[in-house]
Amino acid sequence: MMRLLVKIIIAAISIFAVLYPFIVKPPAPTEPAPEPEVTVTKPQVKEVEKPLHKVKLPEFGKIRDIATKKKRFFDFIKPHVEAENELILQQRASIEIALMMLQFEEPLSDIQQQRIERVFKLYKIEDETISVDNLKRALRRVDIIPKELALMQAANESAWGTSRFARIGLNFFGQWCYRKGCGMIPKRRDDEAAHEVAAFQSVRASVKSYFRNINTHDAYKDLRATRAELRAQKKPIEATALTAGLLSYSERGVHYIEELNDMIRHNKAYFDEE
Repeated sequence: MMRLLVKIIIAAISIFAVLYPFIVKPPAPTEPAPEPEVTVTKPQVKEVEKPLHKVKLPEFGKIRDIATKKKRFFDFIKPHVEAENELILQQRASIEIALMMLQFEEPLSDIQQQRIERVFKLYKIEDETISVDNLKRALRRVDIIPKELALMQAANESAWGTSRFARIGLNFFGQWCYRKGCGMIPKRRDDEAAHEVAAFQSVRASVKSYFRNINTHDAYKDLRATRAELRAQKKPIEATALTAGLLSYSERGVHYIEELNDMIRHNKAYFDEE
């Protein structure tokens, strides 16, 4: 009896094994888990702004010693300032000779007249008629700017030659221009503003533009009046005597003037060097 029962069980298991694939639904194949997305972040490459000139500038920003940086900066800019002042003295001498001749009712030569007419145009003397009054008016404009003042403004406005405007556009004096494409667009310029920061092809052109700005713009007529008064009194034209006339040069106003005066005093040793 027991053997019969075992045989029956074995037979049932065998039959179930044969029928199992047909009566039991196989489990659905498992979808492979999706691979996580990998976000590749490209390194940010900072675009280097190319200079708008071909001048090889000293790398003032890499000079760590302050005294060395100052000397290098002054040695770089000073020759251009001195050359422009020398040219102005020559132009001034031509005007003074012409004035003296007219006062003594002596006629000017054709060459003298051409020279004076060029100076009048350069310094924006509106009535270009060569007369005693216009020659006197020209003498208020055709005059030097003390090298101490020019150098300190250059240092202040260009952060000792390291500013973007100095490096890219040779603009050492923060001068603006108002024609589209005339220079560099300030990064913090207001949306409604249209000015640009002027760009130059040479350091001398930058210095020359600065001199012409001070000597012709209405904003600096007080500076020119002070300078003319010093001339009349036969006193030296000192930088700190003229700084008050630069009140309109910076939005900082009086604070800008005070800073310039401090810089002039603190850097006197560099100016006295030959």
